[in-house]
Amino acid sequence: MSPQAYLEMAQTEADHWWFRARRDIVATMLAQLALPPGAAILEIGAGTGGNLDMLARFGTVSGLEMDAMARRLAVAKTAGRYAIADGRCPDAMPYRPGSFDLVCLLDCLEHIADDAGALLAIRSLLRPGGAALITVPAHPWLWSRHDVFLHHQRRYRRTALSTRLGDAGLRVETLTYFNTVLFPLAVAARWHDRLRDQLRDQLHARVPDHGVPGEAGGSSGTAMPPALLNALLYALFRSERLWLRHGTLPFGVSLLAVARAV
Repeated sequence: MSPQAYLEMAQTEADHWWFRARRDIVATMLAQLALPPGAAILEIGAGTGGNLDMLARFGTVSGLEMDAMARRLAVAKTAGRYAIADGRCPDAMPYRPGSFDLVCLLDCLEHIADDAGALLAIRSLLRPGGAALITVPAHPWLWSRHDVFLHHQRRYRRTALSTRLGDAGLRVETLTYFNTVLFPLAVAARWHDRLRDQLRDQLHARVPDHGVPGEAGGSSGTAMPPALLNALLYALFRSERLWLRHGTLPFGVSLLAVARAV
């Protein structure tokens, strides 16, 4: 991701509705996995450390993060409670095969150019019967400047993610959309970004020798909203965990997969 994206994440992920609700949803899914006591857990793409305390409720946690600034922020945020290694998936993994009961990639796989190789590497890290929990952005047609700002390589179709997991030797147990309740708002925001970019490009083409105000920066969805709106969005998004305890969701902004080593 861009340095600005890491800084924004470090500042907001404890309280921002999207990060908080995603942690609650992931925790709900993990609670159903019947992990062994003291399970060895790895988060690949640990970022600035916002998920590590949640994951530690289910076992002994390690993190892997390639960005030096993000690692420093994560170590400071967690007061050094977790081992956060310098590494890169799939070609610089400082772990022995079969080291983990659970490997998590929470909106990380879409950043990796060789996602097929990454899933093979994840499979090699898992103990027999170990699980991978992966979240990714869904629907290529939702691609916008939000994805560009976050340095995404792709958004995923459900069938493509399922195929990738199977090809890596991972048996899919759960594959569901989520961020469903707010899907219409997300679509509107992405199309707003797209229309704004088109208008900016047209203006820039007419006045090529002058900068366009507001051209730099992030995209919709990265800033902390006002407190009341933040609380409302959190409650709406978080409510999906109640449905996911018993079933799957038919559409959404993101995909969540749980797959086992076979």
